[in-house]
Amino acid sequence: MTPVGRPGCLDPLAALRTPDDPAWDVYLTGNVFLDIIFTGLDSAPVRGTESWARGMGSSPGGVANMATALARLGLRTSLAAAFGDDHYGEYCWDALEQGEGIDLSLSRTVPGWHSPVTVSMAYEGERTMVSHGHEAPPPEPAPDCPPRARAAVASLAPGRAEWIAQAARKGARIFADVGWDDTGRWDPDDLADLEHCEAFLPNAEEAMRYTRTQCPLAAAHALTEQVPVAVVTLGSEGAYAVDGATGECAQVPAIAVEALDPTGAGDVFVAGFVTGTLAGWPLADRLAFAGLTAALSVQEFGGSLSAPGWSEIAAWWSHVQDVPDQDPAALRRYAFLQALLPAPTRPWPLRRAVPTIGFRRSA
Repeated sequence: MTPVGRPGCLDPLAALRTPDDPAWDVYLTGNVFLDIIFTGLDSAPVRGTESWARGMGSSPGGVANMATALARLGLRTSLAAAFGDDHYGEYCWDALEQGEGIDLSLSRTVPGWHSPVTVSMAYEGERTMVSHGHEAPPPEPAPDCPPRARAAVASLAPGRAEWIAQAARKGARIFADVGWDDTGRWDPDDLADLEHCEAFLPNAEEAMRYTRTQCPLAAAHALTEQVPVAVVTLGSEGAYAVDGATGECAQVPAIAVEALDPTGAGDVFVAGFVTGTLAGWPLADRLAFAGLTAALSVQEFGGSLSAPGWSEIAAWWSHVQDVPDQDPAALRRYAFLQALLPAPTRPWPLRRAVPTIGFRRSA
């Protein structure tokens, strides 16, 4: 299948592409949710009362957050996932394939399966979520799954070792994250798949618990015994990365923004780091770009809804240079963007359309 991608999107790998390249830049698999996001809440819902939200949006969530973030940054993205055959599943499929240019040839619609749903309520810079879903259908073998791709993004979990190893054998560069361990064991053996990975991107708490360290920076260095590049996100303090092969370290502070909704920010961070890595950027630039894309995402609501594209990044770069009393050193940290970005076509701040389900086309 010929990759389609997003029309008019900047291609960060244009200078590197050759006729022998794989069709896809990134492959990923996982569960797609329908996300319904309420924003503009002044506080958490109070028991026995009705709360009205000033904003609401619907969008594909779950693994779709990562897939959308990658596609909006110009990477040719292939997603293997199961979709329900209800209206929710149909909406998510169309939003990803038609709206974002994501390849779903390895995905499938499961008759009679109820699409999983998450309701997310954003307030005070945080979120509360309620989810519902039936047991996921068992995976079916696909003729070419995982496909040959430049990279794959994997969430480390039991039962996924086989496809991760297959992708690595086909030449994919594997980028891994990990979920919270509800068992409390934090067993380092659960990270065995890191032997197939190029980079691991946990948050500070996850990194420290798995490495039995008391400092995120120490945790990052410890993780390079298992994976070449360790990237530890530090929340409001930014992120820290270590390249175990070269000994290079980089730390980038977080960009101060007014956070509306943090949903999907971690996925956007990973997508930014993958983009910079595949483009061959220095470690510090990759880290800065990942942090920037994540910061832009939290200023909008929703997971896949909030993922920035190059137009948002260009608008931010144009705007930030005119902000008075700007720290010159901070601006220099992002100067590498100057040669990459298209001219901004819309003023900052940008506002994206808010998709919803069920609008009928007028006759």
